[in-house]
Amino acid sequence: MTRVVFLLVPGVHLLDLSGPAQVFSSAADLGLGVELSYVAEAATVPSAQGLVVHADPALPELSTEDLIIVPGWRAAKLATSGPLTEQALDWLRAHHHRGGTVASVCAGADALGRAGLLDGRRCTTHHDLQDELESRYPNACVVRDVLYTVDDRVVTSAGIASGIDLALHLVTLRHGPSAAARIARTMVVYARRNGDEHQASVLLKHRSHVNETVHRIQDVIETRMTDRLSLAELARLSGCSERTVTRLFSRATGMTPLRYQQALRLERAEHLIGHGATVESAARMVGFEDARMLRRLRAR
Repeated sequence: MTRVVFLLVPGVHLLDLSGPAQVFSSAADLGLGVELSYVAEAATVPSAQGLVVHADPALPELSTEDLIIVPGWRAAKLATSGPLTEQALDWLRAHHHRGGTVASVCAGADALGRAGLLDGRRCTTHHDLQDELESRYPNACVVRDVLYTVDDRVVTSAGIASGIDLALHLVTLRHGPSAAARIARTMVVYARRNGDEHQASVLLKHRSHVNETVHRIQDVIETRMTDRLSLAELARLSGCSERTVTRLFSRATGMTPLRYQQALRLERAEHLIGHGATVESAARMVGFEDARMLRRLRAR
């Protein structure tokens, strides 16, 4: 039996906690010998979303097969949030020194840093907190804009939903990719995203504007990403002239509709290549006639 112990901090983000907890709970349902428990320095822990979580105030004795996960908490600044006593930090430190694995989601990386577990190791956190994490722990190697990192039994992930990717990766390491895929299907998520995939996708990065016409054009491009879409067709579908489409789209996103479609294709192709596809097959699957254009975009 492997114990997965969540160390909870006041202001814990519910999805930072519930995402990995769902993964390991599903592993238990599959009979993989997983037992979940929740500990904190008080019997009740207020979450960032208002729900109060109950936890065991006693820190358990663990074996090297057990796993500690520190979910993130609401933090405008790491330096003024996430209270943990030296006893809890000693517990984290001792578990790793004995050969155990420790993991964090989002701001939880700061707890590992306070325990001295980030020094000399690769780590990551939510993109809003990366600068502060780097300044607080100058001996750590903060890897920017990735989903998760693994370095000598210290596993850190970016914000919120990336904790699911981290947990699926840990299931894969211990129980194999088939088990992780079964859990992912149960949860209706990607089978497993690679740790070095970007935190902010093209979809999110260029959707922060408020122009409804451009949003409708983006909807068409995203739905028909593999099609050859002409500017004339986008103009017809949006009810604007070609010149207006180009002007509005460039002002809202910083690129032309064609460049946006290429960026979507490139991101999807990188995902496919990261999961074992060849450059040639990935190019065909995302709508390129051959791999030459994909190679040029990747080089650019």
